Amino acid sequence: MAQTTKSGIDEVHILWTSEGMSCDGDSVSVTAATLPAIESIVLGLIPGLPKVHLHNKVLARQTGDEFMAPFHAAARGELGPFVFVVEGSIPNEEIHPEGYFTSMGNDPVTGEPITLNAWIDRLAPRALAVVAAGTCATYGGVHAIAGNATGAMGLADYLGWDFKSAAGIPIVNVPGCPVQPDNFMETLLWLLYQIAGDAPMIPLDDKLRPTWLFGKTVHEGCDRAAYYEQGDFAHDYNSPKCQVKIGCWGPVVNCNVTKRGWMDGVGGCPNVGGICIGCTMPGFPDKFMPFMDEPPGASLSSTITMTYGPMIRRLRAITNATVNEEPKWRHRGPVLTSGYRPCSGTCAGKGGKRGDD
Repeated sequence: MAQTTKSGIDEVHILWTSEGMSCDGDSVSVTAATLPAIESIVLGLIPGLPKVHLHNKVLARQTGDEFMAPFHAAARGELGPFVFVVEGSIPNEEIHPEGYFTSMGNDPVTGEPITLNAWIDRLAPRALAVVAAGTCATYGGVHAIAGNATGAMGLADYLGWDFKSAAGIPIVNVPGCPVQPDNFMETLLWLLYQIAGDAPMIPLDDKLRPTWLFGKTVHEGCDRAAYYEQGDFAHDYNSPKCQVKIGCWGPVVNCNVTKRGWMDGVGGCPNVGGICIGCTMPGFPDKFMPFMDEPPGASLSSTITMTYGPMIRRLRAITNATVNEEPKWRHRGPVLTSGYRPCSGTCAGKGGKRGDD
């Protein structure tokens, strides 16, 4: 049964297309979310949300015309309020004289395939919110690499970076290759509460990413970061130390995976020995290749760090050795050596003055 919300919107459809230039990896990733789980939202287990109807081909029970029916209804303006989720990069269908790069379903009248671009044109202006799931949809990703034949781009490149939904919400970009499952579901949860009238406008940075998720760098949340500060770098992938010199871009990449992990707080690229290759960034992959080389600037910054880092390590080692020892007054024996000097009754209430002073 639908819950009554402040906004009066009691049911919301999520129309999710993964027919962009995509591997469906974001849809698969989201099935691992726990905070919240997709099941919790669809089954109405979270208080205050409208009833949610999810239409995603990876998770759908329907097939063929039955699956496509809500998309056609939304395009005709006959479906209730909906959130439009796009997965996969958007090809440039204007660069070829015939044919198409990608499509979803067929036109009921002509039987011809309907391109992804046509679906975006029809659905995005009618949606309460438009969400780009994964780096391909947000910024173009792998399919938009230099030399590609499709002219692939991100959703904001296609719709315009100043695009607003029917509810006045900017495009919401949740990058990741694939998207971190809880990052996406937490963003979707915010939007559903906003639609219900229980949350303010979602805060986004200038790249349309949720600020609370992408406001820090990989390095800032990395459990290897202290090694960087101390100029202690890994020279192979078996080392637990900082991986900047073997290709990690963590210090300059906006992503929270080192802090959040991947599933239930476990995993995340540098947490399990992988380098950060910048997959949440608009410049990915072109500006981060070749992946296994030392990033530009890392040589200078690590050289500077290696100058003062060893000195810091030595000073900290001295302090560590000191604080690793118990104070000498902690011992057995008939003599108290802690420095305690008993006070006679005359010093009571006089600021703790010792009796022999």
